[in-house]
Amino acid sequence: MPSKPAILIARKVFPDIVDHLRAHFEVEMNDTDDVYSPAQLIERLQGKVGALTTGSERIDAAVAAACPQLRVVANIAVGFNNFDVPALSAAGVLATNTPDVLTETTADFGFALIMATARRLTESEHFLRAGQWNRWSLDMFAGAEVHGSTLGILGMGRIGQAIARRGALGFGMKVIYHNRSRLDAATEAECRARYVDKATLLREADHLILVLPYSAENHHAIGAAEIAQMKPTATLVNIARGGIVDDAALAQALRERRIAAAGLDVFEGEPKVHPDLLTVPNVVLTPHIASATMQTRRAMAKLAADNVIAYLTEGRPITPLNAEIIGKGARE
Repeated sequence: MPSKPAILIARKVFPDIVDHLRAHFEVEMNDTDDVYSPAQLIERLQGKVGALTTGSERIDAAVAAACPQLRVVANIAVGFNNFDVPALSAAGVLATNTPDVLTETTADFGFALIMATARRLTESEHFLRAGQWNRWSLDMFAGAEVHGSTLGILGMGRIGQAIARRGALGFGMKVIYHNRSRLDAATEAECRARYVDKATLLREADHLILVLPYSAENHHAIGAAEIAQMKPTATLVNIARGGIVDDAALAQALRERRIAAAGLDVFEGEPKVHPDLLTVPNVVLTPHIASATMQTRRAMAKLAADNVIAYLTEGRPITPLNAEIIGKGARE
């Protein structure tokens, strides 16, 4: 019998996902869950027709050129800034991601981070754990109201819309948003959200949350100039991607109390975190876990696996990023 085509799983995944893939492919796994260097990744991809990847693996023109048998790369993530999609399209390599399956879970976490930031949960917990709580006072860790306040959303895709619904329907918030393109009237009505320009968003939001994809255009979309336009009582939450916020500028603004607080799940150069963010008290920091429930992470891995299976067995991926290459220019 002819041997099965080979694929790589670049990070450790659930055993049943591996078994699901083994029904179709020879599977090489990364059981140690180490992050491969670029050279190691290219070495592991030799002879592989597909790969399951995460944000840790940069797949670009150099990888595509060095791995001529590679036909599909499937990110276990909705974000895909680790993919150079134009370069992959030029090389005939299909790229996929995992939208939809993490929308509600990520929106839950985004709202949790809004609340934790506004109500100073991390700051007050550190205070308590350090043994500093010896009396109660009326203004002790008094934070900002969430209900009835103005929620600003920068980036209004699936997750942004889910956050808007939570804010408007659950907390009676006034929701404003800015996006590259305005939503249709029906979607705006469903989200109870009003479109504004970016300057208005920054100026009016009591709680600003970032849910936009990373791109060169969006690099440091929130920097010193943008923070200066925000209310001194405002909070900023980033669950989008590192690099959208200038972390150094944010740390300085937090230290100088030019905004009240921030909540960050993503960072420039993660897993490294800008050291200044670790020394300011008015920030909630989490290690890129917005989609981290077992049910959702399993669904993400399953969708990535199903994309590889569907494309390599039927030529019909489920959630392609560059579907235009299928049938014309795709590697065979």
